[in-house]
Amino acid sequence: MDPGELSTQRLRAFLAVAKARGFSTAAREVGQSQSSLSQAVAALEDDLGQPLFIRDGRSIHLTEAGRILREHAERALAELSRATDALSALRDLTRGSLLLGTSDTLASYLLPPVFAAFRARYPDVELRLDNRTSPAVAERVAQHRVDLGVISLPLPRALRIAGRPASEVLCFETLRAQREVIICPPGHAFAKRRALSLAELAGQPLVLLDRTTASRGLLDESLRALGLRPNVVMEMSSVEVIKRLVELGFGLSLIPELAGKREFAQGQLVALRTKRSEADWPRRHVGLITPLHGSLSHAARAFIEVLRAELPTEPAMA
Repeated sequence: MDPGELSTQRLRAFLAVAKARGFSTAAREVGQSQSSLSQAVAALEDDLGQPLFIRDGRSIHLTEAGRILREHAERALAELSRATDALSALRDLTRGSLLLGTSDTLASYLLPPVFAAFRARYPDVELRLDNRTSPAVAERVAQHRVDLGVISLPLPRALRIAGRPASEVLCFETLRAQREVIICPPGHAFAKRRALSLAELAGQPLVLLDRTTASRGLLDESLRALGLRPNVVMEMSSVEVIKRLVELGFGLSLIPELAGKREFAQGQLVALRTKRSEADWPRRHVGLITPLHGSLSHAARAFIEVLRAELPTEPAMA
């Protein structure tokens, strides 16, 4: 017979009898009737096609087949017990891991209070970060390579995941608004302004995030729709580097307001609003993305609960 068809109930009955060296003693120890144990062992012997015990009057002994089965059955049931314990631990969040996809900016400036709250509530769950651009995180969530993502929305309209629009493979939940601001050094001619139009921005030297990011993709789409071509002098993947280069006078940039709070407060950079309509530039949000198909782990659902409760509210711009 196929070993995978062996009944754990019959194996447990067999091990109880083997350990007790008798059916009556085993029945008392496990709280079953002697007849039910005898029937379970007999059925197991039928399954295997060979006897497991030598019955010598009132005493019994294991056959060679019985000795082999006992050795393997003890290991198999011990592994099964450990697996059951591990699955219970996952359910109860006393072990396990969670892989979260998010951007460097959100991981640095928005999510640390959420990380701290999750770690305090579930100290035995390993929280790991996969830091990538929002479009890259969306792709990895759809492929089930990370458990869930916290990203900037909307994603560029041109984005396709396995040839399909993101809406066909992902679930989206808006968590909070994300305001983006134009930044310049304090000595810049625009530093006293409160806002700039996209046309004014496009005419300036710009230090921007590279084209793999959602923010850059949306900016390029908006400028193209207005017939504008940006004067990009440098592009890179780090908001931290961008802030430093803007401070040194390399050009203007557009960043999430929350990423420049320290520099604005210390007077190292100036933040300006963008003069734009909803048609020119869609409102930005921080959003949660999960796979459209398949169930979430207990750890993922627990993180989402903490995220909704602990996410800081939108900062106000002076």
